[in-house]
Amino acid sequence: MVIKMVKKKHNNDAHPLRKSVEWIQHPLIKPEKIESRLYQQVLAAEVLKKGNSMIVAPTALGKTIVAALVAAERLKNFPDSKVLVLAPSKPLVVQHEESFREFLQVTVSSITGAVNPQERATRWNESHVICATPQTVESDIIAGRYSLEDLSLLVFDECHRGVGSYSYVFLASKYIAEGKNPLIVGLTASPGWEEGKIEGVCQNLFINEVIIKSEDDPDVVPYFNPVETKWIKVDLTPELKEIKSHLDKTLKTKLKTLKRMGIIQSITNFSKRDVLIAKGKAQNRIGRSTRPPKKCFTAVSLLTAVINILHSLELLETQGISTLNKYFGRLEKKKTKAARSLIKDVEFHQAMYLTDQAYQKGIEHPKLEKLMKILKKELKKPDSKIIVFTQFRDTVENIFVNCEKKGINAVKFFGQASRDSEKGLTQKKQKEIIKAFKTGVYDVLISTSVAEEGIDIPAVDLVVLYEPVPSEIRMIQRRGRTGRKNMGRMFIMITKGTRDESYYWSSIRKEKKMKKQLSKGYRRELKSDLNIIDLQKEDQKVKDPEEGDLKVRPLIYADSRETNSNVLRELSQLDVDLQTRSLAVADYQVSDDVAIERKTTKDFVSSIIDKRLHKQARELVENFKKPLIILEGDDLYSGFIHPNAVRGALASVAVDFGIPIIPTRSQEDTAAMIVRIAVREQMHQRPEIQVRTEKKPLTMWEQQLYIVESLPNIGPVTARKLLDEFGTVKGVINASKDELKNIEGIGDKIAQKIRDVVDSGFKTIRKPPEQVLILKDDSKS
Repeated sequence: MVIKMVKKKHNNDAHPLRKSVEWIQHPLIKPEKIESRLYQQVLAAEVLKKGNSMIVAPTALGKTIVAALVAAERLKNFPDSKVLVLAPSKPLVVQHEESFREFLQVTVSSITGAVNPQERATRWNESHVICATPQTVESDIIAGRYSLEDLSLLVFDECHRGVGSYSYVFLASKYIAEGKNPLIVGLTASPGWEEGKIEGVCQNLFINEVIIKSEDDPDVVPYFNPVETKWIKVDLTPELKEIKSHLDKTLKTKLKTLKRMGIIQSITNFSKRDVLIAKGKAQNRIGRSTRPPKKCFTAVSLLTAVINILHSLELLETQGISTLNKYFGRLEKKKTKAARSLIKDVEFHQAMYLTDQAYQKGIEHPKLEKLMKILKKELKKPDSKIIVFTQFRDTVENIFVNCEKKGINAVKFFGQASRDSEKGLTQKKQKEIIKAFKTGVYDVLISTSVAEEGIDIPAVDLVVLYEPVPSEIRMIQRRGRTGRKNMGRMFIMITKGTRDESYYWSSIRKEKKMKKQLSKGYRRELKSDLNIIDLQKEDQKVKDPEEGDLKVRPLIYADSRETNSNVLRELSQLDVDLQTRSLAVADYQVSDDVAIERKTTKDFVSSIIDKRLHKQARELVENFKKPLIILEGDDLYSGFIHPNAVRGALASVAVDFGIPIIPTRSQEDTAAMIVRIAVREQMHQRPEIQVRTEKKPLTMWEQQLYIVESLPNIGPVTARKLLDEFGTVKGVINASKDELKNIEGIGDKIAQKIRDVVDSGFKTIRKPPEQVLILKDDSKS
């Protein structure tokens, strides 16, 4: 990389403390936009020399600038190429777009889900640098709107997210397979403390070099402002302690019962994870038995109650009365057996009562009063800016309300998801809030975790953690919000003798372990990963004996609503022609006759509960000659619904509607099965497929069945029997109660209900006449 440095005096050189600075000079970097820092140039040079790399450096050391330096050099060496910068949130994408536009002399644009697909494709084609959310790019790649082959650089910001089924993993694999000149850069302040996690991220993102920069490195020290960390400790008030005692008693009672049942081994040495594992085992036991023991259902209910109690205790100890009271309100609305049983518990009910009484009296967690004092004191300093982090949106609201009461100029900042009566913040609104906070419209930003990652909020004097978090990644990210311009400070609010303390020490321990793991260095060869991809390509070329004379790749139409599933991701990596459409019926269509409804085990159970299953089955039968249902997963009986109800639904789909059910183990297995079905349907040549974007009109036979099925307690099978017996819909309607009872499946009660519906008069519900209020003018009387 050839980068020239130009010495220029600072714009405010009249200030005696200001020194002249050096600027980076590069054909694609705007003059006097990137200050010359040796460690940033060294990092960029190492990436260009060593290949796919992860840069681990504290927040505010300019990882984005390093990415911009690498991008400029790659675009200079490959003039017809593009650079893709991925970030996990829309505000962060917009921030990157603004940064790259400020630094580089190339066309820069952004792509998020808020932009329509046509406009996204246009922006991709017309830009040199594209900043985007990974889910949006993944969706577009699968839909074939553009490809990654012309990218000369792919940047993964917050690359520690590259695990599991996150979109980063798919896009890295796709890029390595398709890119003409691939280069990957991952940026993170905290890749995780577990060696396996770091290794996993590197494998998933095809990273062969980890480059570490610490605040203690000599070339970094001049640019790094240390962060002072201070504990703010409080004691639970007597009112909160009394509520806690009732919750503890409830928990102890439930745990003792579980121990007597042999579900758990100890009532003192257990964790929430142990409870979840025990619950999973009990649910699996229910699913494996035709007649599950009552003990299993009792265990599941008790374990669910324990999880609710543990969450209540966490809210009480770390958040406060308002947040806990809102949670109890949501719990009361639940109709599950576990929730009802818990609310009836004497001790738990007393805890709820005392919480409500405390809420009515305005009693809160001592943290809140302490926080208000801290904010009032800190804001006496001129131009002071503070961020308050908390885990729960209810607590954000509570802090905000108290700030308003105290005359503190604060603003709420949270994600886009709506919750209860409060709508989420749109991307536009988030951007406006950050801008207003930067410019001094607000003094305090009260935020959930959405402001942890990467959001550029410069010159923040203080970060306050309303509670510690047990994650070293999140702790590092929160600390990184301060100390950017001057020495930073972070206050951590801790309730003595509660899980606050254990969470804090957990994050400290994990951070130390992470630094120890990274200090060992990391180097791996990428060749093995490339070999895997080559083998996959070769495997696709091997002729499948079942394909016979298949001349072209099988065509598969997928419903556009499936874009969030990993099945589309898997299909896009197989040798198929995949096209997304808005399908009226089914999730996939592979021929005129064959359509496939994909259901995960969880979705199958929920569709039984909300009665979608029969409606969807009927639509499949009405629109396709050979409909199929793929049932994905191996935990079909792990929900709260009785296994016999699940078996009954399976039998109904297969027997009543004649729809075959094909089990698959995973999303990868589902994708492979869909391809198999498509190959069989299109074996000799790929037929023209009439895609069903509208539901097929009902035939006369289907309309007759539909009318008869609308009668009380009449399903598809009984409807056919009635029409077979009486010949017409009119015959069914005119049949007497005794005649109806002759039909198998119709007893006295059902026959009577049918006659009641047919014979009863129709009552029109009339609106009451509008009443006009006439005001009498007494002055005229």
